[in-house]
Amino acid sequence: MIREIITYPAQTGVEYAPDVRVFDDELYSFIDDLKETAEANSLDGLAGAQVGSYYNVVVVKQGDEFLELINPRVLKKKGTIRSNESSSYFPNVSVDLDRYESISLVYEDRNGESHSLKAEGDFSILLQRKIDYLFGANFLTKLKDDEKEKFEALLASSGVSCPTTPRSFSRDYFVKVGNFIMIAMILLVGVALFISDEATLSDMWSYQLYFSYAVLSINILYLFYSYYENKKYSICTNCFNMSIYGVVAISLVRLTLLMIVSYFLIG
Repeated sequence: MIREIITYPAQTGVEYAPDVRVFDDELYSFIDDLKETAEANSLDGLAGAQVGSYYNVVVVKQGDEFLELINPRVLKKKGTIRSNESSSYFPNVSVDLDRYESISLVYEDRNGESHSLKAEGDFSILLQRKIDYLFGANFLTKLKDDEKEKFEALLASSGVSCPTTPRSFSRDYFVKVGNFIMIAMILLVGVALFISDEATLSDMWSYQLYFSYAVLSINILYLFYSYYENKKYSICTNCFNMSIYGVVAISLVRLTLLMIVSYFLIG
């Protein structure tokens, strides 16, 4: 079965692939799926994490056949080489990375038998790239800050960018205004602690209500404007929308708690 390969900015969801302990037909079927998927996409290798699986498995082309590596572990690294690499995770872009020129590793086959392997040159780089995915690593995680910024700019120019990458949004101004109003509400509560005149407290409660209506209105405007701003992006919109809901939820919780305190001290 050909599986769907995850591409940026979607996350593989795998930060660390635990070792395979059960060698059964389900594992064998998954390995065959990986090889079939790699063949269908003309890839030299594929890791389980690239299709969203926690299986600690990598398949790489060695000659005309695929080498199956289960629970691979790099034991020795030697030398450094600059490598220009591309990946199915970042389609249509490439990046220069420093890799080890040669590596020694151990792994298990589908029968649970242990093997050792020494790889050099291009084969070593291929193995390093695939094993990286098993530990939640990719090009972005391996680049330095300045290189990472350049690569993100390259992704954006290629039509691949993540809207949740830190940047300035116009919608952020709504959040700032709402926060300033709630700061004013907190100050009003503080002043009320030193006032005993009922008429003055009544007026302050009215102001507090007006402030709360303003915060509610700002959150509604923020929600609608965020969706408008979101239309600029055609990918990764689910996590973007969830961040919007989270901001609104936090704001409303704060406003609710503030109004409860205000009611008992001022209302």
